[in-house]
Amino acid sequence: MRLVVDLNKCQGYAQCAFLAPDVFAMHGEESLVYNPRADEGQRERLARAVAACPVGAITADGLEGAGAAAGPAGEVSDGR
Repeated sequence: MRLVVDLNKCQGYAQCAFLAPDVFAMHGEESLVYNPRADEGQRERLARAVAACPVGAITADGLEGAGAAAGPAGEVSDGR
């Protein structure tokens, strides 16, 4: 799975780091660091992190079979 974060859009809200700390981390108060090649075991957490970004700075290829599938505009649906 490949992640891309638009660091020009990222505002440092750190929702991704809270939801997927093995993939995203804050370096200081404003700088995000992340693993662009996330482990498949992080799929559910990554789907939630992508959806939780308030500015939509995170995109992920390969999230289509996650328990909570990312939908249009980063919305997450649990199928209800």
